[in-house]
Amino acid sequence: MSDTMKGVTRAGPFEWELPVGYVPGMRVPGRFFLSEVLAETLEAGALRQLAHVATLPGIRCCSLAMPDIHWGYGFPIGGVGAFDLTEGVISPGGVGFDINCGVRLVSTPLTEADLGAKTAVIEELYQAVPTGVGARSRQRLGREDLRSMLSDGARWAVESGLGTERDLVRCEGSGRMEEADPTQVSAKALQRGLPQSGTLGAGNHFLELQVVDTIFNPEAAAAFGVEAGSVAVMIHCGSRGLGHQVCTDYIQVLEAATKRYRIDLPDRQLACAPIDSPEGRSYFGAMAAAANYAWANRQAITHQVREVLGRRFDLADGEMPLVYDVAHNIAKIEEHELPGGRERVCVHRKGATRAFGPGTPGLPPDLAAQGQPVIIPGSMGTPSFLLQGTAEAMRRTFGSTCHGAGRVMSRSGAKKHLSGGAVKEVLRREGILVRAPNDAAIAEEAPSVYKDSTEVVRVVHEVGFGRLVARLRPIGVIKG
Repeated sequence: MSDTMKGVTRAGPFEWELPVGYVPGMRVPGRFFLSEVLAETLEAGALRQLAHVATLPGIRCCSLAMPDIHWGYGFPIGGVGAFDLTEGVISPGGVGFDINCGVRLVSTPLTEADLGAKTAVIEELYQAVPTGVGARSRQRLGREDLRSMLSDGARWAVESGLGTERDLVRCEGSGRMEEADPTQVSAKALQRGLPQSGTLGAGNHFLELQVVDTIFNPEAAAAFGVEAGSVAVMIHCGSRGLGHQVCTDYIQVLEAATKRYRIDLPDRQLACAPIDSPEGRSYFGAMAAAANYAWANRQAITHQVREVLGRRFDLADGEMPLVYDVAHNIAKIEEHELPGGRERVCVHRKGATRAFGPGTPGLPPDLAAQGQPVIIPGSMGTPSFLLQGTAEAMRRTFGSTCHGAGRVMSRSGAKKHLSGGAVKEVLRREGILVRAPNDAAIAEEAPSVYKDSTEVVRVVHEVGFGRLVARLRPIGVIKG
């Protein structure tokens, strides 16, 4: 075991604990979940961040990190923290700059053979969905449209003709946070968001054609709506420049609030305010509005995908149903069972996915017996996975699991050491076509800069925070 793990206690085959005292001021332990293979790439900075989260006022039970843990801003990516609503805090560092970055999966009746010339399909999708840093919307939106997006989320998109009522049923929280307060979103954030609806963006965002190549749980797969051999579409993106600006704005506000409320922090990136303070309420309202924008954004992209596939393969929207849409950068007020009984807490998930188990209130009625679909993407050349949420996740992680594979190399390091053209050629030989604005975008998201998604998901399955339902193999990737 590496020096990074010094001072860490082993609590189970895949469970590790940072005891109170690992860093000064810890109120609760820190817990994380890794195999020994994954522990070899664990960063000491990510563990310090996990411990620092455990010093925040009002934190309940423990600070948590999932098997995709890596260094982030404030919280580690893969981090989860739940806070008491009376004494607890809310922190932009526990949500991230890309508010409600999330992922959705759309099923189709197509097989890989049905696609024919994959290059043509990928190119048509690439032209239909604006991609890259400067991507601009093809929708003609006004200020009132934007405010409706911030208030109503995916419902605004559906009522604008960009989807179906069933899409809303298969979104986390019906694709909307009712706490959204657009009046708390700055003019600059609104200006950035206006031209970006229905765009994929850049970074690790993607649109991927996949084949369901393995079914692990036929009953759950049937309930979720996926079949072996079928083509599915995975969409990964968030709130674009609007969400980034909301985070930027409120980091400044909450840095001042931290001093005002005399909150002693080990890291200024954990800038926070009491949840029930004016600053805390303002950030929460703006964050929820940005989350709604992201759900509307993914819904608009789904409509663009359906238009392309519908026209090309003579499919109706109903033949391309949404399996599920789930956020992985968000803070939400939820009720959980704690040692003293059921309690409402503010759960921060930073690069962590909700994984509600069977019977949890709020799940679609047709999925109540199976639990929530959990989507864990791979990394361009590696498989993605569909799992089901569990009672164990509800009991131990506030209904949370990991959100992806987790980086092991920075973007700058990837561009320095890897050739995007070479990565693209290797993937082509493996039957995976990649389309991106430039080769640098491919290099910085190469499969080798991420942990092994299969190993990450194995840990999730073994510790019981998600049960395997299906594996999806990439065949065509559009990178931002």
